[in-house]
Amino acid sequence: MSRIGKAPISIPNDVTVSVGEGEVMVVGPKGRLQYRFSTGDLTVDVVKNEVLVGRKNEQRQTKALHGFTRSWIANMVTGVTNGFEKRLELVGTGYRVRSEGEKLVFSLGYSHPIEILAPSGIQFRVEGTNLVIVSGIDKQLVGQVAADIRALRKPEPYKGKGIRYLGEVIRRKAGKAAKAAAQA
Repeated sequence: MSRIGKAPISIPNDVTVSVGEGEVMVVGPKGRLQYRFSTGDLTVDVVKNEVLVGRKNEQRQTKALHGFTRSWIANMVTGVTNGFEKRLELVGTGYRVRSEGEKLVFSLGYSHPIEILAPSGIQFRVEGTNLVIVSGIDKQLVGQVAADIRALRKPEPYKGKGIRYLGEVIRRKAGKAAKAAAQA
């Protein structure tokens, strides 16, 4: 049995979890989320203040879905209570971001500014001119939006310029001059 899948998910007092036919709905103080799962392979039950995820067979695909579904539901419970956030840092001369209502405007060294509109369920905050905070209740959506922003200008390995996650370590490469000096 999956170690992750068999662990129960505790439900806080201010969160309601309801299970329908192939669907789990989690409602909390920050919002509501729903998830559809495979009814043929998995069972989801709410017992007292816990959610239990079980599986009906021992097939490889079912085993994988068992742990995945349990993790997804646990992330939903965490999201509606605390929420999730990703912090992105702009590193480089002239790299800036500013907030204009629901959208972000990036200056990343291109000939034009880049505008990103916040999808529903996502909030943007800007601290200073080089820190963006992406927050929301859906962990997958927060991570995807942060990855899309990072993809606008990935950190490059020679000078480290670009958009990176806060605390991300970029492996630096030696440039041509350093390589030439090492060979001589």
